[in-house]
Amino acid sequence: MIGFENVRKEYADGTVAVEDFSLEIASHESVVLVGTSGSGKTTLLRMINRMVEPTAGRVHIDGDDVAGLDPVALRRSIGYVMQASGLMPHRTVLDNVMTVPLLRGTAKATARERALELLGTVGLDAKLARRYPAQLSGGQQQRVGVARALAADPNILLMDEPFGAVDPIVRAELQAELQRLQHELRKTIVFVTHDIDEAFLLGDRIVLLRPGGAIAQVGTAAEILAAPEDDFVARFVGAERGRRSLRLVEQGGRQILVDDAGRPAGVLAGSDPGTGAGGA
Repeated sequence: MIGFENVRKEYADGTVAVEDFSLEIASHESVVLVGTSGSGKTTLLRMINRMVEPTAGRVHIDGDDVAGLDPVALRRSIGYVMQASGLMPHRTVLDNVMTVPLLRGTAKATARERALELLGTVGLDAKLARRYPAQLSGGQQQRVGVARALAADPNILLMDEPFGAVDPIVRAELQAELQRLQHELRKTIVFVTHDIDEAFLLGDRIVLLRPGGAIAQVGTAAEILAAPEDDFVARFVGAERGRRSLRLVEQGGRQILVDDAGRPAGVLAGSDPGTGAGGA
């Protein structure tokens, strides 16, 4: 479990990125922080792995205050995917994916085997292992970034607008791939986006933020669409264009919630292509 307790972040110039934020994220849950620029969503994400230190308040993982944990060891235990993939350009795809396991003392042969396995897991051909990032498409680079984040088998995966720099078709493919991976691996995911439709598609719960990290509403896609908390939320989710009605469609053996324009709004809990049971 990840917990935020009354966290605040004020920078040296007096800018307050997060005023007072509290939230609990359950193990294996996928939570999306969504909001416009200035809502503090990336700041909150980076507090989890101590890339940003709170000015006040407490962030804890399974009850342990992250402020008391070694930041290097903490970051190596948490998967992190950013918008531009963050791959090391002078290292091959395989070497990029092997980086964290090797730093944590995994034998090279074991790390290599795991890296090759993960390339397949994220939908990449093993033939790409010897290429360099510049030789890959943007979508392929992001898949490598996800594989690298999963290489040390972390319980927590942080994703900071990971699909924001690719075209809409590739973005949809990557979103579907993340849904598949989460269904199989059940990581605790904290995902940041400014796109409400992406949030509705990928989040078990959505945390809609106002400027300064104030929570406007927390809930599932269906809950927020059905009952926006106030005018701010209604505008953000597009209710001013006419309230979106939801319907179910079958896709890949799963029941997907879509709105009246056919845009995905979430996966129905309990929809399991293999057994008919389980959550999304």
